[in-house]
Amino acid sequence: MTTGIGARPAAALRPYVDSYVGFDLRGLAAGVHCGPPSGQLTAVISLSEPLEMAAGVGDGSPVTRFGGVAGGLMGRSVAIHHDGRQQGVKVALTPLGARAVYGMPAAVLAHRLVPLDELLGSLGVELTDRLRAASTWTARFAVLDELLLRAVARGTDRAPARRMRPEVAEAWRRLVAARGGLQVGDVAAELGWSRRHLTERFRGELGLTPKVFARVLRFAYAHDLATARGRLPWPEVATLSGYADQAHLVRDWKEFTGRTPTAWRHGEVLLGSG
Repeated sequence: MTTGIGARPAAALRPYVDSYVGFDLRGLAAGVHCGPPSGQLTAVISLSEPLEMAAGVGDGSPVTRFGGVAGGLMGRSVAIHHDGRQQGVKVALTPLGARAVYGMPAAVLAHRLVPLDELLGSLGVELTDRLRAASTWTARFAVLDELLLRAVARGTDRAPARRMRPEVAEAWRRLVAARGGLQVGDVAAELGWSRRHLTERFRGELGLTPKVFARVLRFAYAHDLATARGRLPWPEVATLSGYADQAHLVRDWKEFTGRTPTAWRHGEVLLGSG
């Protein structure tokens, strides 16, 4: 059984935090969950046993135990080792949230999994303790609002350099709105920059080039379609998510998950549970 409940953060947090999801996984077969890359940074706080995660699937990346973990933008899936039960809260941050909440550009965290306490200090310890002490999802989401607002507030006195360049932020917004379906050169021209300059600035802020970020966004949308109830045929997933054909979808799926779409669908331990 898989149960989950989502919530929007407080209005003041929404430029930085996209969503909260509380999850409770029980009675599943043990396995390895493939956590796909997306256009967001993810933080997960376990409410039960520590999470066992690796920053890559099937590539020899070491498995580390985390009570709470923060991940940057990824160019591949993370491996989440699962014994059939896990309870926790997932926070999806926008790239703007890296500076606002953690006090650093998203690029510092790119392709990495970092203990949440290393980024938030005592606030991270308090966050974990209070989430585990709360008895309802509503109370847990209220704790997230309170402490993340405190994290943002304590950073307001930092130097103006903590802010993302407006041109980079606008490029990010446009790519997200189009689910990656834009030419980077066109975006750069509309911003009055060269493609090379946009690429350098974007990678320096987010840790991925705009071209790779666009591919991640397109893959993430395909992944959402593939995990929706009804299991669309792969050619339809490819078409709806903007791939030229199924072969291009297969190429990206193998790069981002380490598996073909068919192998992923057969091997994903959380797919179709509920």
